[in-house]
Amino acid sequence: MIGAESDLVIVVGSQNSSNSKRLVEVALAAGAQTAHLVDHADQINQTWLEGVSTVGVTSGASVPEILVDGVLQRLAAHGYDDVKTVSAATEHQHFALPRELTNAGDAHASQD
Repeated sequence: MIGAESDLVIVVGSQNSSNSKRLVEVALAAGAQTAHLVDHADQINQTWLEGVSTVGVTSGASVPEILVDGVLQRLAAHGYDDVKTVSAATEHQHFALPRELTNAGDAHASQD
């Protein structure tokens, strides 16, 4: 978990996302000194960075990559430009289509 290795964790996600709020809690429980939830880079308070050597960045499940990139660019502008990508987990979850949709696709293909 990046929280154990970070002085500060910034979670990119919506303020009304329970998933994103939970990421803040998990970061703190893992050992981050502080953690903040932001919707976008403009919400990063420069005082958060005072005395911080390592910043971890993570995001909620449905956050567009462009918002995370914006946070990384903002941090780079403040001297945090050595980026290390950490993969926490590899997902192997697959969901089958409901039978009704699978059969509908077969019927549609036979009509062509």
